[in-house]
Amino acid sequence: MAGESGMFTVHQTIGSVLCCKCGILMQPNAANMCVKCLCSEVDINEGLLKHIILVHCPECDSYLQPPRTWVKAQLESKELLTFCLNKLKRNLNSSKVRLIHAEFIWTEPHSKRLKVKARIQKEVLNGAILEQTYPIEYVQQQHMCESCSKIQANPDQWVAAVQLRQHVTHRRTFFYLEQLILKHGAAAAAIRIKQMHQGIDFFFSNRSHAVRFVEFLGRVAPVRSRHDKQLVSYDPKSNNYNHKYTFSVEISPICREDLICLPPQVAVSLGNVDSPVICTKVTNNITLFDPFKLKHYFLDARQYWRAPFKSVLTSRQLVEYIVLDISETKCVLADALVARASDWGKNDTKFVIKTHLGHLLNAGDYALGYDLYGANHSDIELDKYRGRGLQEVILVKKCYEKEHQRKRGKPRSWKLRSLDIDVDDKGKVDQDNVNSEYEQFLRDLEENPDMRFNVSLYRNKEYEASEMALTDGEDVPFIPVEELLADLDLNDEDDDDDGVVDTMME
Repeated sequence: MAGESGMFTVHQTIGSVLCCKCGILMQPNAANMCVKCLCSEVDINEGLLKHIILVHCPECDSYLQPPRTWVKAQLESKELLTFCLNKLKRNLNSSKVRLIHAEFIWTEPHSKRLKVKARIQKEVLNGAILEQTYPIEYVQQQHMCESCSKIQANPDQWVAAVQLRQHVTHRRTFFYLEQLILKHGAAAAAIRIKQMHQGIDFFFSNRSHAVRFVEFLGRVAPVRSRHDKQLVSYDPKSNNYNHKYTFSVEISPICREDLICLPPQVAVSLGNVDSPVICTKVTNNITLFDPFKLKHYFLDARQYWRAPFKSVLTSRQLVEYIVLDISETKCVLADALVARASDWGKNDTKFVIKTHLGHLLNAGDYALGYDLYGANHSDIELDKYRGRGLQEVILVKKCYEKEHQRKRGKPRSWKLRSLDIDVDDKGKVDQDNVNSEYEQFLRDLEENPDMRFNVSLYRNKEYEASEMALTDGEDVPFIPVEELLADLDLNDEDDDDDGVVDTMME
């Protein structure tokens, strides 16, 4: 603008002066000294702490904040860096030093040393601001916290216990709950987890941790609970009572894919349901589906426990059928001709039924369903439906058993994490049966996208990349790579070139 208006502009230049000590040319500052001479005259690190002792609990990986508070922090984490710098706050304030940046320097994990490189500023000599590097070394002194000391002295020394039970013949519900607990860290405060018959016991060192865990269970499953306490000791001088608290939590026996005949009062409350229903989803609500009217019904935990009921047939009683023919229709509800896979080639027993899986099944496919024709089950409500012309077969889902057989023994491209659970020898747990049910749970995750919505799936390093492209057909269920998370492991993370984790301090 100045050139267009014809005005002459003078370019400002920064003057230079000679250092009053060494005489080199430099930009002027308040001390009239170069940086080297200023550092030789003034050391702003003087009087600052260079070595600090940290009391560290190796069992729970926490650090002592005097007098009695323990702070849990992972190695080279932001929380640990903040904890270390708080040890210097009083020392820095007394020396009138300002901290502008701090970062960890990599050290051998077994060296029991933490090194932090900080940059500090301080006003010196006529208002000049000097900036220097400030190294600090923290020495870890091993000392177990009070909670860990009690556990080491007596592993059964707990304050509160949560007894989680479900009175069914399988453990599929607990496999799913385990993944929800891991994802939300609900059992992070548990000092011990023990597998029992028809359930799991969680032990806590604090009653509040158990109460928080019971509240979490109430948000993810239809449960009812009660609690009790037992007096352990009493000190009449200080009037202190020590109790042990036990929380008994029962999960509804209704599971996904169960066939249910609703009691009359429940059927009326849901709008006069007049046919058997299938449970399709269990959270803190129970989702029921009418396969003949294609309607969904919802029961919350309070409604269920007000009038509890059981399943007529469970997923363990599903029978494999082969679809011989199915009507072509745009609707989901379709007519199908099916036969039991076990009868194929032996007899001519066939069933003409209606199924809600018309959009999934084709002639020649296999499906799993409930055999009401040959089921030996005495249920009053089921007998009522039979008198109204209830069909002999109710299909539940498409079957991919042949595809799973071809992939048996091969590693999956994904994996799940698991809790550290102690198995009770007295609980009579059949490990082979548990492994079979866990394999079925993994298959359910592959087949049902809604089921794995709240589950964290991790990439399996043992799975070869060339196998990821193998698919045995378009209809074979698989989990896309986009849904998988990297397996977070501190040993596998890519470090910086100099082994430093940067964290800016404001």
